[in-house]
Amino acid sequence: QVQLVESGGGLVQAGASLRLSCAASTRTFRTYAVGWFRQAPGKDRDFVAAISWGGGSIDYADSVKGRFTISRDNAKNTAYLQMNSPNAEDTAVYYCAAAPAYSSVVTGKGSYWGQGTQVTVSS
Repeated sequence: QVQLVESGGGLVQAGASLRLSCAASTRTFRTYAVGWFRQAPGKDRDFVAAISWGGGSIDYADSVKGRFTISRDNAKNTAYLQMNSPNAEDTAVYYCAAAPAYSSVVTGKGSYWGQGTQVTVSS
């Protein structure tokens, strides 16, 4: 069992930067791939970014490529999502997911989930 806690959300102006954190409760996290997803009001939960356990594989949704950066610090059992140049369309609840298989955190299936953190981008 892996418990995940997201933090770092809030209100940010368009064009500013924000960093989300996903802290895990167990060192097992170090062997897990991690993904970030987001859900805007009235919409489905969408994939944002994923990183393998060692950081060798990284993927991004086209909508955030070049603006967002996923990373992790296994010594701290924490993953991050650096959000640069956010816009109003990035407003959503952001969730992190963790799973042994990389494919699981890309699809969101079979993953452990955090409770989410709200990001609101004002224009």
